[in-house]
Amino acid sequence: MAEAHPKRIVKKETVPSRLLPDGSRNIRVVLPPGFSELREYPVVYCQDGEDFFNFGRIATIAAQLAAEGEIEPLVIVGVDVDKSVRTREYAPDGDRNARYVAFFAEELVPYVAARYPVRTDPESILLAGCSLGGAVSLQLALARPRQFVNVMSLSGAFDPSSRAAIAAAGDLSHLNVYMTVGLGETAFRTDRGVFDFVAMNREARRLLEERGALVEYLEREGEHLWGYWQQDVPGGLRWFAGME
Repeated sequence: MAEAHPKRIVKKETVPSRLLPDGSRNIRVVLPPGFSELREYPVVYCQDGEDFFNFGRIATIAAQLAAEGEIEPLVIVGVDVDKSVRTREYAPDGDRNARYVAFFAEELVPYVAARYPVRTDPESILLAGCSLGGAVSLQLALARPRQFVNVMSLSGAFDPSSRAAIAAAGDLSHLNVYMTVGLGETAFRTDRGVFDFVAMNREARRLLEERGALVEYLEREGEHLWGYWQQDVPGGLRWFAGME
């Protein structure tokens, strides 16, 4: 008899790095219930990995959707971040950003692909992030278009430097972006000042669509909190399933 609630497998890894100042980065890899080495899985890479698991409940939600036949089973990779330098890594104009982007694309993703049966075609990879995590996920897709084409951004912090990167891009018809923002996010205080996230996301959407990106855009009542973002994780994963 099948187990009523099959368990997920959680692996903790330390990815060595020649690019990061501290020389490594911790990640958590969640393998789906019924995991088999004999098949290859789509993969989701989450910025703010610990928060995505604990507050976004992405692994639980993915397992439920897969059990209900709405999506394929997924491997989910949560990438840790030192919150004291998060803005410096995630913001496009941060002094650690270039190294983080290179680490992610050149070291982290190949490390995971070498150790786990994940698909490596761009259509089978999703970059997920909230706030600045959404911005750096989009930045990765802009910087490495042959490697990443799917982005889930929850209340992306698309500040002027992020929007400038979109504006400087050429044809983005290969890019698929799932964007959400809460209508209560019009004056959210960050370590860089107070920002209107609704206006930022509307402008980012306009810039993306002008360059041919396929954008799924949602606004509803909500604040800049995981209690809001968690509700959009199922929709984002269903959307990703349709992009493969």
